[in-house]
Amino acid sequence: MKSVGRYVKQKRKQVGLTQVELADRAGVGLRFVRELERGKATLRCDTVNQVLALFGAQLAAVPRPESEKSK
Repeated sequence: MKSVGRYVKQKRKQVGLTQVELADRAGVGLRFVRELERGKATLRCDTVNQVLALFGAQLAAVPRPESEKSK
């Protein structure tokens, strides 16, 4: 989740939004945005996707190749 948080923070700054503005536009709380940017691991994926949607991105499950499944 840390890489997602870094991505959100980078994109937020790139478009010139404060954490408060991002939270408002995404329809989430300020605390959620702060925890997301810090890389908190227990956040809800659907809510993370609300934030990512503002930047044209979303979380997705990607199957591992067979050779990596047993690791």
